[in-house]
Order: sequence, then structure tokens, then C-alpha cells
Amino acid sequence: VHNVGGLADTVVDATPQNLRRKQATGLVFFEEQISDLELALDRAYLLFQDKKQWRALQRAGMSRDFSWQASAQHYTAAYQQALSYVG
Repeated sequence: VHNVGGLADTVVDATPQNLRRKQATGLVFFEEQISDLELALDRAYLLFQDKKQWRALQRAGMSRDFSWQASAQHYTAAYQQALSYVG
């Protein structure tokens, strides 16, 4: 995905570090250039060759909770934190 908007908030790039931590949920490219997209596609192809890593990436992505309940909890926590800074 291109690192914009909601995609930037929800997709964790499949860097070696994120893969080791089992946190990666996809592949991200940051610049709006065909060369960056091509690099992301190359990374996806290489990752796909490693079936164990690819399956771990799929599982990590599918295990994320994108429900309204989870979103509401995140918003509530953010608002409470913001309120703690106010007088």
C-alpha cells in the first residue's frame, strides 16, 4: 500500500524487524513514484517465496481488530490523554 491516510495507520510494513516481531501486516511504499511501487512489489515477491514468512504475514494481518469497538476504545484513550494535558 501507499503510506497515506488510513492505510498509514493500519498497515505495518514487512521490514525484517517487524517480521521478526510478528507485527508486519503488509508491504508499504512511501513515495508516489513507480520505482517505489516496483521495490515494494519486488519485496512482496521475495517474501511470497518464503511460505512460512508469508503465512505469518497473513496471520498477523487477519488477527488485527478493526472493529468499531476497538476504534472507539482507541479514540476514548486518545481523548482522555488529551484531557490530561488540559489544565
